[in-house]
Amino acid sequence: MSQSPNPAASQQVAPLLALATKLLRAGRPADAIAPLRDAALLQPSNAIIQHDLGLACLEVGRVPDAIAALQRAITSDPHYTDAYFRLGIALEKLGNIGEALAAYDRATRLLPSLTEAWFRGGALFYTLGHRNEAIGCFRRAAETGGGTSFGRLGNARALITEDRNQEAEQALRETLVADPRNAMAYDLLGNLLSDFGRFDEARACFERAIAIAPLLAGSYYDLVRCRRVTSEDGDLIQEMQAALATSGLEAGQRLRLHLAIGKAAEDLGDYSLAMQHFDAADAVRRGCGSFDSAAFSTEVDRLIARCTPELIARAPELGSSDATPVLIIGMPRSGTTLVEQIVSMHPEVGAGGELQFWNQRGAEWHRSGATGNEKPFVVSEFLAKAAADYLGVLRALAPKAARVTDKMPFNFLWAGLIHVAFPRATIIHCRRSAVDTALSIHQTHFRPGLAFPTGGAELVAYFRGYRRLIDHWRSVLPADRFIEVDYEELTTAPEPIIRRIIAACGLAWHDACLRPESNPRAVRTPSKWQARQPIYRTSVARWRRYEPWLGSLRALVDDGSRLDASIT
Repeated sequence: MSQSPNPAASQQVAPLLALATKLLRAGRPADAIAPLRDAALLQPSNAIIQHDLGLACLEVGRVPDAIAALQRAITSDPHYTDAYFRLGIALEKLGNIGEALAAYDRATRLLPSLTEAWFRGGALFYTLGHRNEAIGCFRRAAETGGGTSFGRLGNARALITEDRNQEAEQALRETLVADPRNAMAYDLLGNLLSDFGRFDEARACFERAIAIAPLLAGSYYDLVRCRRVTSEDGDLIQEMQAALATSGLEAGQRLRLHLAIGKAAEDLGDYSLAMQHFDAADAVRRGCGSFDSAAFSTEVDRLIARCTPELIARAPELGSSDATPVLIIGMPRSGTTLVEQIVSMHPEVGAGGELQFWNQRGAEWHRSGATGNEKPFVVSEFLAKAAADYLGVLRALAPKAARVTDKMPFNFLWAGLIHVAFPRATIIHCRRSAVDTALSIHQTHFRPGLAFPTGGAELVAYFRGYRRLIDHWRSVLPADRFIEVDYEELTTAPEPIIRRIIAACGLAWHDACLRPESNPRAVRTPSKWQARQPIYRTSVARWRRYEPWLGSLRALVDDGSRLDASIT
């Protein structure tokens, strides 16, 4: 416990700090808050007291109070490294990723050897899909941390992000030899093993992580997705329900835990209990941030207004003639992972996974104007650079491939821009029953950085905006470049649909594409277990199991039927 730097501290402050110190040493941070608060009121400009008050609040989960106190500490002392670092942690707990990154950046500028801040910053960049920035932070954590826990974990996470997976596994196993109770290393190793379909080993890692660190209870989400939960799993649901009462459990961990209980309940046929927990997870998400449905609808209007038939017609003049990109788009949980597994089984195709490129470059383009009346040289300059940069990304991933996939679902927003940049690229739109798609979204954990609703009327509105935009792409994009694949048809009669997909990509037929479950690549999406199974139909019309509990999503039952009929 830090004492006041003011040697002339009043007689009132000194006993308050002494009491707070005694309580903190006794492991009673909640009781230390009151004397620290009183001391801070007496000396509001004392950065050390404000910092210690913020730290005590942080330790007991009073995150807004922690943020306020830490910000006061920084105001009093703009060079207070620990205050910036702990402010980053507090902001991260609230889901304020951008502000947390700024706080970690300031902390590492003041103290470049602050390993944990580098590691935490890397994890946030990874969450946002900023690969290069994440690698840079993880490497700095490894360099500054040496043989420390965060140094070792930084090295492992850098290797994972660089797709140097065997080296990452070795690094994590070496970490666990040196530190057998490193829960984060077990959790990372579990995720790495599950990415490659080694689910039994992964499950054991997740179990060990939770046993060591109950505050990692969100790892149950990954554990239950390693295989179906059966009656042989004993009291697993009861264990997870008990874990919800873990003191100090963060919102993100609680969200994943609710989803885990829901998934286990579904596997065991208790759909009422399952939906109860899926709804609870969505309530946690809403508590971390809201989604503006009206603003999203306005953005869809702008995209439609900007991507006119006239602009699309200029694509051969404005864009690159390179046919390397294969964009796999659609709503999340619509079959995009399955289609990428199919296409990337072809020996001439490399798999890019979910790339953030167009979400970043598209947003830049979108901000530049709303009317589609940009000067031609500005459009050409932007497109030329975007095309060159994107090809650089794809070729770094698969230097010798004739085609490289990008299965970022949200590229449905930028399909028009992508076509203008690459008129010969193949854009595969994955469609699935509206209510099945929405229900699956409701049951899945997504990166916190995604501005995307996962339930209720907001998800219904988002789905309608998406369908409206897709209707526009269907009307303006060439039919041989904008290919649509229905999940229900693909799972009913795979071969003819798969042959059509491969032909649309301009590739010769290869029988390996009929065996997507044999694809050896890492799968880092929520569908990693499903991707290792032969194509199946049990997810078709899943919504019927949940019919009594659909709530707002019920609107998509009729919506989907009407919209699907209008297309076919």
